[in-house]
Amino acid sequence: MRPPGSKSATIRALAVAALAEGRSHIYGALRADDTVAMIGVLRSFGIAVDDRGEPWAVDGTGGRLQAPKAALDVLESGLTARIAMVLASLVEGRTVVDGRGHLRQRPIDALVRTLTDQGVRVTTTVGFLPASIDGLGGLWGGEMTVDCSKSSQFATALLIAAPMTSEPTRLRVEGLEGSFGYLALTLQVMDAFGAEVSRTFTGFEVANSGYRPTDYVVEPDASSAVYPMVAAAITGGRVELEGLTRDSEHPDLLVARRLGDMGCAISEEKQSLVVDAYGVTLKGIETDMSAAPDGALALVVACLFADGVSRINGLASLRFKESDRLSALSDVLSSLGGSVSIEDECLVIRPVTLAGATIDPHGDHRIAMSCALVGLRVDGVSVADPDVVDKTWPGYWEMLEKLASGAGAAAPR
Repeated sequence: MRPPGSKSATIRALAVAALAEGRSHIYGALRADDTVAMIGVLRSFGIAVDDRGEPWAVDGTGGRLQAPKAALDVLESGLTARIAMVLASLVEGRTVVDGRGHLRQRPIDALVRTLTDQGVRVTTTVGFLPASIDGLGGLWGGEMTVDCSKSSQFATALLIAAPMTSEPTRLRVEGLEGSFGYLALTLQVMDAFGAEVSRTFTGFEVANSGYRPTDYVVEPDASSAVYPMVAAAITGGRVELEGLTRDSEHPDLLVARRLGDMGCAISEEKQSLVVDAYGVTLKGIETDMSAAPDGALALVVACLFADGVSRINGLASLRFKESDRLSALSDVLSSLGGSVSIEDECLVIRPVTLAGATIDPHGDHRIAMSCALVGLRVDGVSVADPDVVDKTWPGYWEMLEKLASGAGAAAPR
């Protein structure tokens, strides 16, 4: 199977293309709630986006953005919200950024401090959305510092805008623990559009050279690929994921390596990655997943069916996602009879006999997609809010049905 296009790359490419001078094309883009939110933000800033066919076309304006006529609704997309706040600083006038659901409880205070240091007036609800940004028509650049202990997305948003500043930018990144892979993806997209970025001991230096329009191809989403990977691992099956290679910058490919540590055969074909668990008894593992915390959710499900106790460390950032994913995952898997305990920023998984139940995904697409995989091995698993997966993979249930039929299993509903 071929996973859908990368949500992370699609959103980044849309934002960068909007800042380039002229028309860019984006091939293989993902259409999901989060990317639709980014398109809506760009249109509110006066950017023309044609997403009616393949490829999408974006008419960039070289950073000349219009003040929106109404508040920006970023739905529940954290990445879109953070990028929108920085783009708003390039506008001459006021922009209000707002979201829905748990997004209003996700922190933005570190990004607010950096923008304030740049002279941008930002008013928030005690460090959360909605946020009112009084842009000055651009950012100065120069020395910037951002605390990324709660999210690397703050640095991503600032990096994307950095080529448009008055002076070259020296961005100091503090508190980043294991999430460099997402910044590497940001740099990859920026490089494709002609940005000049170099790494330093403390962060990045970015030339104020702007962006050039280009044709950008979105790679398949490794964050989505972790679910069919784990599906194969827990059913003793084999899945070939087209378009994925180990050369990808996406951090969630770490899940494939961890499944290899558990006993699966991981191989790379010319343009695909294969996970083969035929005849394999999965082994418990102890590992640090701070580099790929989102992918760790699916890996925890694999550990439920392993021989031995597993410990997944480095998951502190999961508390600040679409839900408190540490607590949500533990609650949902416990409702299925699982033994998953939280020890600080670590999940400890002890394999026990599981039972079917209707699971509450806590409004979180990754909780739903991960925990539903249990239904490939356990009868009677259903999901209370199945449409939550539309945030990143509208066709998820159809994919799981196809995989389940191939594995001789029954897909959860």
